[in-house]
Amino acid sequence: MKVIAVTHGTDVGPELLGDVIREEGHELVEWDIRARGAPSEHFDAALVLGGAQNVGEEVDHPWLHEEYDMLRRAIDAETPLLGVCLGAETLAYAAGGRVSKAAATFAGFYVTELTAAGRDDPVLGALPPSFDALNANGYTFDVPPGGVELARTGTLSQAFRAGERAWGVQFHPEVRREQILAWYEEDGILTDELRRVVGEGIAAWQALGRRLAHAFLRAANS
Repeated sequence: MKVIAVTHGTDVGPELLGDVIREEGHELVEWDIRARGAPSEHFDAALVLGGAQNVGEEVDHPWLHEEYDMLRRAIDAETPLLGVCLGAETLAYAAGGRVSKAAATFAGFYVTELTAAGRDDPVLGALPPSFDALNANGYTFDVPPGGVELARTGTLSQAFRAGERAWGVQFHPEVRREQILAWYEEDGILTDELRRVVGEGIAAWQALGRRLAHAFLRAANS
């Protein structure tokens, strides 16, 4: 397959997801939508990754409108798509859901549980029914109308499916240790405790991230 990875910055690439895509023999094309606009070329599946931007900042980042249109087209065409963090938020918004600023920044691991639909889902179902998810987000989403909630942390949605083949996850299955620590440091929230927690949990989390990537590619290729 030809898989496009839509990025919103230099430090928010596909990382471990990209590793799995290449290991399986697929072609990966990284596409910075800020500079290049929405892709016009054909692709078989897509990743839409994180970023420092937010839904509601379209005046500062007019390319967000192109991203929403791209996501709506992908949903309508049933193009396999996985949105991560900002990518999940733009997917939720494009599908008619509400995206809002969180009461507090999420940083570190949070106990996350699959819903009944999540346990049966071909992508999210690759994860355990309950797991510690690694987050780095200051915004949250509501599951869009007609969408299916797949995972929750407490009262907040962590994952959903829009249409038949578009998935959004608030957590970060793609990250490397130094990458996420750099994000926390840039946001001014990195502490010794957060560094320790990430260091102790990152290996197990990356194993789950790879499982999710393989599951997404299987679903995309089916």
